[in-house]
Amino acid sequence: MSTIDAAIDARAAQAVQLRHQLHRIPELGYEEFQTAAAIRAELDRLRIAHVDGLADVPTATIVLIGDTSKPCIALRADIDALPITEQTGLPYASTHAGKMHACGHDGHMAALLGAAAVLQSIQNELPVCVKLIWQPAEEGGGGAQRLVNAGVLDGRVGPKVRAIFGLHGWPGLPVGCVATKPGALLAATDNFRVTFIGKGCHGAFPHLGADPIVAAAEAVVNLQQIVARQIDPTEPALVTVGIISGGTATNIIPDQAVIEGTVRTLGEPTRKLARSAIGQRCQSIAAAGGCSAKLDWFEGYPATINDPAMSDYVAFVARQTLGSDRFIPVARPCMGGEDFAYYLEQIPGCFFLIGVEPPGLGGGAYPSLHSDRYDFLDAAVPVGMRMFVALAINFVV
Repeated sequence: MSTIDAAIDARAAQAVQLRHQLHRIPELGYEEFQTAAAIRAELDRLRIAHVDGLADVPTATIVLIGDTSKPCIALRADIDALPITEQTGLPYASTHAGKMHACGHDGHMAALLGAAAVLQSIQNELPVCVKLIWQPAEEGGGGAQRLVNAGVLDGRVGPKVRAIFGLHGWPGLPVGCVATKPGALLAATDNFRVTFIGKGCHGAFPHLGADPIVAAAEAVVNLQQIVARQIDPTEPALVTVGIISGGTATNIIPDQAVIEGTVRTLGEPTRKLARSAIGQRCQSIAAAGGCSAKLDWFEGYPATINDPAMSDYVAFVARQTLGSDRFIPVARPCMGGEDFAYYLEQIPGCFFLIGVEPPGLGGGAYPSLHSDRYDFLDAAVPVGMRMFVALAINFVV
């Protein structure tokens, strides 16, 4: 066993204990003060200096390990939780009502803390300076964008970063395995709301009004034609309407009805086309029924686009560190999204997946991300540690 492996094994139990501690105290985006305090307390215990908070991101924590005159790479973990009531029944279940680490950020944080301990112990041997980032508000808050704006990559906060890496636990992947792909890995995550404005009237005399509910209902079905009728059918995209609302009584046609949904795309041209198509189709449908339509567009995260060379590097490190059969190339993108995309818009990097599916389970039986029964697997914590450490010690400038 190598010295690095021994160091990771020696610190794995503490990292798992930290995960349990962090799992108990989930906090929503930009509210992660207790979480940040726990991260900083562990860094203090390890005698690792840290920067606490940046402009507009007080719960962020930044660490530099190694010679700052050397090229710098960054490793990132997200720290926020979700507004979900936990149903796992675990002894370390959430103690914060209505909040839960249902996306496994507790595991991401713990793996990076464990890696920090190992990297600190070998800092004089590192070929690079390593910037460790515990980032708030991934779950819709765009914490990555705020950190980019605050200078976490460009040299205003520590050295300028050459490349960045981040991981995410993945229920469909066996524990001990790593997966990623070059190019688009995850989708852009835009949302929309369309308000159909008609003329209310008695439900027994619909010809005297203009029915916005009928227009909204037609739009829900019609918007599905955008994919493969306006967007190239070989280009991944989706339009999902998740909310439809309108009316207060069964026998009254209301003045307005609203639909809300999400659009997922992998490229900017498709993203722009989808937005335009939704507006045009809804306005035309509304006009045909004597109504009008107003589109509100809420731009979400951009697509997560991995740098090909950095993706190859992650694959190399995974095979070398975990075993040649432990790297599984991702066949096609996932339509979920990640604010890690903001880092990748600025510098080369790679976002990769680590398995959290227990041995012998398979078949997608493990609870999915954002499930009230999801739990990041303890056995995946040292895997994340190994990947983070190996990405640092093997980086070639």
